Amino acid sequence: MSAHIETSNEPGTTTCSGRLGPYREGSCNLEQILSQGLTPSSSLDPNAGFKVGEVILPNGDSYSGTLLGSTPEGSGKYIWSDGCIYDGEWRRGMRHGVGKTVWPDGCIYEGEYSGGYMHGTGTFIRPDNLTYKGRFKLNLKHGLGLQIYPNGDVFEGPWIQGSIEGHGKYTWCNGNVYEGNMKDGLMNGKGILTWKNGDTYEGNWLNGMMHGYGVYTWNEGGCYVGTWTRGLKDGKGVFYPKGSIMPATHELSINVLRKRGLLPDLRRHSLGSRILHSSTVDMGNIKVGVTNDRSRLKNMPLERRWSLEGAMIEKIVGDSDDQVPAEPSVPILEREYMQGVLISEVVMSGTFPLPSKKTKRRQKKMVREIKKPGETIIKGHRSYDLMLSLQLGIRYTVGKITPIHKREVRASDFGPRASFWMNFPKEGSQLTPPHRAQEDFKWKDYCPMVFRNLREMFKIDAADYMMSICGDAALRELSSPGKSGSVFFLSQDDRFMIKTLRKSEVQVLLRMLPDYYHHVKTYDNTLITKFFGLHRVKPSSGQKFRFVVMGNMFCTELRIHRRFDLKGSSLGRSTDKIEIDENTTLKDLDLNYSFYLEPSWREALLKQIEIDSKFLEAQRIMDYSLLLGVHYRAPQHLRSRRGLAVLSEEDAQEDETGSYPWGLVLVQRANDENSVVVGPHIRGSRLRASAAGFEEVDLLLPGTARLQIQLGVNMPARAEHVLSEDETQQVHDVYDVVLYLGIIDILQDYNISKKIEHAYKSFQFDSVSISAVDPDFYSRRFLDFIQTIFPENP
Repeated sequence: MSAHIETSNEPGTTTCSGRLGPYREGSCNLEQILSQGLTPSSSLDPNAGFKVGEVILPNGDSYSGTLLGSTPEGSGKYIWSDGCIYDGEWRRGMRHGVGKTVWPDGCIYEGEYSGGYMHGTGTFIRPDNLTYKGRFKLNLKHGLGLQIYPNGDVFEGPWIQGSIEGHGKYTWCNGNVYEGNMKDGLMNGKGILTWKNGDTYEGNWLNGMMHGYGVYTWNEGGCYVGTWTRGLKDGKGVFYPKGSIMPATHELSINVLRKRGLLPDLRRHSLGSRILHSSTVDMGNIKVGVTNDRSRLKNMPLERRWSLEGAMIEKIVGDSDDQVPAEPSVPILEREYMQGVLISEVVMSGTFPLPSKKTKRRQKKMVREIKKPGETIIKGHRSYDLMLSLQLGIRYTVGKITPIHKREVRASDFGPRASFWMNFPKEGSQLTPPHRAQEDFKWKDYCPMVFRNLREMFKIDAADYMMSICGDAALRELSSPGKSGSVFFLSQDDRFMIKTLRKSEVQVLLRMLPDYYHHVKTYDNTLITKFFGLHRVKPSSGQKFRFVVMGNMFCTELRIHRRFDLKGSSLGRSTDKIEIDENTTLKDLDLNYSFYLEPSWREALLKQIEIDSKFLEAQRIMDYSLLLGVHYRAPQHLRSRRGLAVLSEEDAQEDETGSYPWGLVLVQRANDENSVVVGPHIRGSRLRASAAGFEEVDLLLPGTARLQIQLGVNMPARAEHVLSEDETQQVHDVYDVVLYLGIIDILQDYNISKKIEHAYKSFQFDSVSISAVDPDFYSRRFLDFIQTIFPENP
């Protein structure tokens, strides 16, 4: 189970109802008012020496209060024509000191101002009773604060520029409490989550998920010690049943772990003494992974019961001289998990192993972010300047096109002429900022309106797109898995893939772009590569780089254990690497599985692949592939014990812990969409299961998550090992898997070079086995091969 806090924009953190008034950041100078022919009524205050007057502006705004010369100074009240009111102290024509603003929609801020901004200590209240009391800086929450949400949740802790960051405490209205470190509104670092029923997890977190070393303790007794990987039990761990550890001994062990820095020590933090106490307080709309509505709460006990099956962490094996005796009459269990699936369990001796200094260093390393594929591009890297150039260019492109009013594309938006270029001198210009690249470069953006509409069609938010590719985090460079020599870059959040293209590939994409746009608009469930942008960079003293931005179909919640690039040909279609890991791309001859899908899903999948391949055939495209990713719900040496099961929502809640430790469970679509994990590039209709009366279903993975199923995304299946001719095994191994697939490499047309390659290889090999064949034949062979991969259920 994961728990995380998300922040979202809210009125009042910067402005409420879009405005704080015409003099929000400037001076309120009555010389401007008098120049419009209006005369304020004023009188001299003999005590203060100020003028006291009332002014009505032509636009309907009004001000009444003290003036120093022709500007507000002291106390005054400003009423905007839309009903927004500020009543408080002024300095040099700006709100400065203590005051109160009331917006037309009912939002209220009362507190300190500086230079026209909410700055200092104040209280903000929304009409729905969301209340924040704490520190502000330049209209943003900044510093310690206490926020009460409309549903009764409470957060107290530090904010940095409007985002929760630092050591804080979040209390849900249902009684659950998290106290620990946060970053960008998510649980990060060390912290303790305590459920209402008394269960606790204390350990490490990453992006709102349990990640690294920790201890899960049940209220009735017993605990589990080990590690998690991104919210999943992963590796070996030790389960101490109730009675296996005396309470004092258990407490001693936990204290040792805290002292060694492996568990959080909350005694160092004291929030209450530093936060202004009040019963009324403000913050932004915050959604919590463990939410308070009933549909989510019903899931929590089930997830905890799955946790009881050993849900948490990996055991640390310490030195033999660092042991604490446990109750000998109750067996202690050593369990091993693979991404949340229990794969082994043995009885061990009654000791509580604690980590040595060597183990401590090893565990601290495990807590860090799992190493992602590819090489991070840092200063001095061969691609560093290229990365800076494309990041700056994409930021400029998206920022320029996004504000333009959306419209349907026209014929003039397509083709090589529907592009613009821009010079980026190193020192900057009137239109471009200075940059850190070693030299000037020229940027070219192809068909910007078309790709802007494609991004919106694929549900890509412009701000998220820029932050993912052009944010502070560096890109990663991947080694090319193919013969094209293309360079691949991956965004740090894994959402987007950037691939360099040959000039001929750019020409193919521009030629087919009108038909591609129509195809993906017509077929929401298309499996063809999603393109988000086409660009070119030309350094002042270097070669041109052309590249396309695509969606990364392997950006998933689940680990991809095996990946295949499948064309339907056999010549050269095997991997010559001796060592194969999760990042190795295997080929046709390496695939020794058949995947059995729910019958209606198989029919929909084959139909969509046929539609997509016919489209590519009409475009005279060949050499494309089906990229297939396989997530195993258990290691390959263990067989499936159950297979696919279909439950109603109520049945899923009532089912006991051990019923589905191996199988894949389908649950009818949830009423609460927030409880379902939706992938970053999902688009189109959900899948319906015939076994569930053709109702829409989600994939429920015990101890992991509830995933939305769509064509090519999060598709559960049964993988059956296919015997080769020299194998005599009587029983085929069967595994539960989750599949991800799409059609890639769609920019190779059947040009003269491919025709020559076909003729040359046909003299040496069977023409059916080679990849370079006519698009018509390629399409038929591709479809025939796909049908063998996904056979009908026996």
